[in-house]
Amino acid sequence: MAKRVFLDTSDLLFRSKLAGAVAAAGGDVTRDEAACDIAVVDVETPGVSARIRALAGRGVGVLAYGSHVRADLLRAARDAGALSVPNSMVEEKLRNLLQTV
Repeated sequence: MAKRVFLDTSDLLFRSKLAGAVAAAGGDVTRDEAACDIAVVDVETPGVSARIRALAGRGVGVLAYGSHVRADLLRAARDAGALSVPNSMVEEKLRNLLQTV
């Protein structure tokens, strides 16, 4: 069964790049956050820590990404239950999650 991935990013080029990685791994991008297996979230989104806790509490794999200079936000996302990585690593980690989750 294909993994359903929710992509939370306002950058259309970045979204397209991530959607390509999802498709290449045999997954499907969904707009329904409630029906996803993996959620990819931007650490700079307001309220992201509570959102991560809610998703992780439902058993959803959460991949949080952000600028490497915002280590505080990446750490907070990790503390909330996400795998958090800098922007440069999100595509690779997403491919890994699609193979294991």
